[in-house]
Amino acid sequence: MLFTSYTFLGFLAVLFLLYYLIPGKFQWKLLLVFSCLFYYAAGPFCLVYILAATVTVYFAACRIGTISEEQSAYIKAHKTELSREEKKSYKQKMKSRCWKWLLACLLLNLGILAVVKYTNFAIYNVNSLLTALGNDRRFGFWDIALPMGISFYTFQSLGYLIDVYRGVVPAERNFFKLALFVSFFPQLVQGPISRFGDLSASLFAEHKFDSRTVSFGLERILWGFFKKLVIADRILTGVNAIIGEPENYGGAYVFVGMMFYALELYADFTGGIDITIGVAQVLGVTVKENFQRPYFSKSIKEYWRRWHITMGTWFTDYIFYPISVCKPMLKFSRSARERFGEALGKRMPVYLSSFAVWLATGIWHGASWNFIVWGLGNWVVIMISQELEPLYERFHGRFAVKDRFWFRLFQVVRTVLLMSALRTFDCYRDVPLTFRMFGTLFTAGNWQILWDGSLLQLGLGSLDYGILAAGLCLLVTVSLIQRKGSVREKIAARPYPVRFVLWYGLFLAVLLTGAYGVGYDASQFIYNQF
Repeated sequence: MLFTSYTFLGFLAVLFLLYYLIPGKFQWKLLLVFSCLFYYAAGPFCLVYILAATVTVYFAACRIGTISEEQSAYIKAHKTELSREEKKSYKQKMKSRCWKWLLACLLLNLGILAVVKYTNFAIYNVNSLLTALGNDRRFGFWDIALPMGISFYTFQSLGYLIDVYRGVVPAERNFFKLALFVSFFPQLVQGPISRFGDLSASLFAEHKFDSRTVSFGLERILWGFFKKLVIADRILTGVNAIIGEPENYGGAYVFVGMMFYALELYADFTGGIDITIGVAQVLGVTVKENFQRPYFSKSIKEYWRRWHITMGTWFTDYIFYPISVCKPMLKFSRSARERFGEALGKRMPVYLSSFAVWLATGIWHGASWNFIVWGLGNWVVIMISQELEPLYERFHGRFAVKDRFWFRLFQVVRTVLLMSALRTFDCYRDVPLTFRMFGTLFTAGNWQILWDGSLLQLGLGSLDYGILAAGLCLLVTVSLIQRKGSVREKIAARPYPVRFVLWYGLFLAVLLTGAYGVGYDASQFIYNQF
């Protein structure tokens, strides 16, 4: 059920109406029913996977919670009888039991994700290896349908389980409440990846109709529709034209494709998140922000603190830190300091932990080598930047340009260009082809296409470019205003005629300039595939 479809709009209308008509104590149950209906619309088989994740995580979390409660009760009852060593030994024994439940559930759910998402990738690589070795044997590919949003709900549910194990949140004993947390439908398409402690308070609470909250939510939804339909789906035509015929569109066209894709990805992904957060806000549910003006970042490291924030914090909390402080890594750190010196030795564990994070990030984005190379490319650039920091400090100590507007603008442009260059792996989906096409930037010498009218042959007319330019200006303006507070709050403070003109004007812009046409079918959101 595509977010920008009439079916989804009807779905929301019915839900919003019922949600505020029924007693508050039934609201979260209604959300669970509609979440199941939303997921069922993607295919009945999808329910089997999400139910399996919910059931296994529920029982593992409850078991871990029970063991922790038994431990607390036992120590409390025998605190005067147990020695310090006996308490420590008992806690280690109980922690080992919890670890076994955690490990079993992690392996099961990550195993399911690996089978449905990465089996054919593994078979492809095995067949390629057999070919390289001169073996004629080939393995057939599996016909496996990828359930919608499996990466998102798997990570979200396992994050909850790890938090229960760590004692961050108590185990949820109501199976249906946990089922709603896992399947809350606005998040299923492309996140954010919520934490149970953040989402549960508003997700299960009773909500009364509040006109301000509802209007703010609807305004956020409208803004998401504008990004998706007016900008992302329109410029997608140009992106597809360039990457669809690489033999005809090299050189400067690659640069244009990079810039087009940067705008498309931002408008598509943030537009979907706007719709998600807006739908949740209409329902009185608070979902964390997932973006913070990432294209204003001055470095790739800063960019990843602003882009897909919930995914970044998930990888940091559940992969980077556990690897950094595990016993083998601490042992390696001591050995590295002895062998390579204190300065380099203490940084090597950080490099390895970051490597694991970016490898996992690449694999998470897709079962293909282009995503893996893209992830490791980000790691390489970030590691080089960290190594060059002493040089940066010496440069800024000698030249007072750090706070100059032109230098900050240079840093922003540099970051956008670096990220766009790395994303060519995402565009072409083939590593050798990506390197070959990127190389044509410096050899083709066809930069005249930027002004000789050639860009009008990409399926975009003058009107399309005009709409895109206006849309880009609006995106930049809104982002600049957001640095000083909420745009919706600022608009709400204006007189009613001003508010009406602004929001009705945006509605007309979506209605009249959205990428519609004969036989038009709104494209899926990019992150649906994950």
